[in-house]
Amino acid sequence: MSVEGIWDLSVSTPIGRIKAVVELRREGGVLTGVAHGAGEEVPLVAVVLDSGRLTWHQAITKPLRLNLAFDMTVDGDTMKGTSKAGRLPASKVTGERRTARAAER
Repeated sequence: MSVEGIWDLSVSTPIGRIKAVVELRREGGVLTGVAHGAGEEVPLVAVVLDSGRLTWHQAITKPLRLNLAFDMTVDGDTMKGTSKAGRLPASKVTGERRTARAAER
């Protein structure tokens, strides 16, 4: 299964819906990535794909300083799951991979 590409994510948080973009790529056999959102770019840490389950961690500073843990299920060009920040309740996350045609716009 390939998860490489650009993904548009929507995170339903207690303070409203947050849009983010995640770029995933494979470098030397290792899955890496970055996330863009709220005017910042942050690296993804410990990116793991295991039988359709994709997990990673990232630290953000906007709108709050948080360490997030994502746990997603990938199905083709869509993903869904949760983002958890410490003791806060998990937020629902949905994502869609950009197609080559959409990326050209």
